[in-house]
Amino acid sequence: MRIARKHLAVPAAIAAAAMALAGCGAGGDTAGGSDVKLSDEPVTLHIAWWGSDTRVKMTQEAISKFEAANPNIKVETEYKDWSGYWDNLATHIAGGDMPDVIQMDELYLASYASQGTLYDLGKTSEFLDLNQMDSSLRDMGKVDGVQYAAPISTTPMGVLVNNDLLKKLGLTLPDTSKWTWDDMIDFAKQIVEKSNGEVTGIAPLNNGMSLQLWARQNNESLFKDGKVAISEATLTSYLQMAYDWTHGDQIAGTPDRLAENSAGTVDQGDMAQGKQAMTFTQATQIGTYAKASGADMSLVPMPNLGKNAKYGYFKPGMYWAMGGKTEHPAEAAKLIDFLINNEDAIKTLGTDRGLPGNNKLREQLASSATGTDKKALEFPSAIADTIGDAPEITPNGASDLDKTIARYEQQVYFGQKSAADAAKEMTAELQSAIDSAA
Repeated sequence: MRIARKHLAVPAAIAAAAMALAGCGAGGDTAGGSDVKLSDEPVTLHIAWWGSDTRVKMTQEAISKFEAANPNIKVETEYKDWSGYWDNLATHIAGGDMPDVIQMDELYLASYASQGTLYDLGKTSEFLDLNQMDSSLRDMGKVDGVQYAAPISTTPMGVLVNNDLLKKLGLTLPDTSKWTWDDMIDFAKQIVEKSNGEVTGIAPLNNGMSLQLWARQNNESLFKDGKVAISEATLTSYLQMAYDWTHGDQIAGTPDRLAENSAGTVDQGDMAQGKQAMTFTQATQIGTYAKASGADMSLVPMPNLGKNAKYGYFKPGMYWAMGGKTEHPAEAAKLIDFLINNEDAIKTLGTDRGLPGNNKLREQLASSATGTDKKALEFPSAIADTIGDAPEITPNGASDLDKTIARYEQQVYFGQKSAADAAKEMTAELQSAIDSAA
C-alpha cells in the first residue's frame, strides 16, 4: 500500500487560508437558512476542482449537460493540479471571492469547516439529495454534526491479489470471506517460501484509513470528539506489524526493500513488477496496478480480528462543498445534486473521482462495466456486511496523518524505536498538532 504523496504539500496552503480568514473575517452561511431559494434572474456559478486533463474534459461535459437542463444557470469552471489547487483556493479566500462550489478532500474538510469557509448543506435539502448513498458515507461529510460536504464517491479498502502470480507459484488463495489475520500471514509466508524469497507476500498497513480500520477492528476509534482516541496498545500493535513483517519470515521483505517500495511510484513498486503477491489498497487502485503489471488482479476483503464485525466504513474519495459566502446556495446545491445523482452525469464522469456514492447509479455502472472497472464497482457490495457507522473525520491539525504514520512506521521497522515508544510519541505529536490548531 502506497502513501498518497499529494497530501504532503497542502498544510502550507491551509495555513495561508487560515491567515487570510483571520484578516478578512470570513464567515459562512451569509445567505441564511430559510432564504435558500432559486433566483428568478439568470445566475452564474463558479466551480473549482483539481485533477487531470481527463477529469477536466469529463467534468466540463457533465456541467454542459447541467446548463442545458438549467438554462438560467451558467457555470464558470476553474481547475488546477493538486498543490496548485489549494494555493489558489487560499488566494480566493484572501480576496473574498471563494468559488460557489469546490472540490474538497477528507483530510482538510475539518480545517476548512473550522475556519468558517464552508456552507451548511443541511440548509439546501430541498435542492440537494444526500439520501441516495449509505449513511456511513454521507455522515463523513459532517463536522461537529453539520453537513459541510457532499461525498462524491467512495474508496473502500481491501486486499489486492495478483492471481497470475499465485497460479505461477501453485498456490490457492484461502477463503477470504472469513479469513483471519493469521490466515493471511500464513499464506504470505507460503508465497515467500514457494518463491525462494524472490516474491514478498504483502506490505504492512501504512496510512490513515488503514489505521482507522485497525482501530475499529479493535472496537476503538482513531479520533473522538476531535481528539486522538486510539489506545497506545492498539497503535503499538499496528506499528509492530511493520517490524514483524520485515524480520523473521520477512513477508514484506527486508526493511530496505520496504522503504524503497514505499518511496517509489506504483509503477516502480514490487506489486506492479510482479514481485509482490498482495497489497492493501483502495478498490479504485485495481486498474492502475493491473495495467502496470499486466496481471489478472482481484479484490478481496481485509482479514478481521473477530472483535467487531462492523469495522468497515465507506471513506469518501472526494467531496463537493459550497463556499460559505455563496450568493446562490440553491443553484449551487442543484449543481452538486446533478453531479452526484444524475444518471447522465454519472455515466459521463465514470469512476475518475472514485466509485460513485449514489448506490443505485454505482450498481448501474457495474452492470455494464467490464474488467477491473467492474471489479472495483462491485467491491462495495461485496463488503456491505462489514460496514458500520461513520467514524469521525480527521480533525483540524491532523492533516499530516499519512505522513506521520509512514515516518514512525519506518523508524520501527528499521529498529530505531520500539513500537511501544513510537506509539507513545506519535500519539503525543498528533494530539499536540490538533491542540495547536484549535
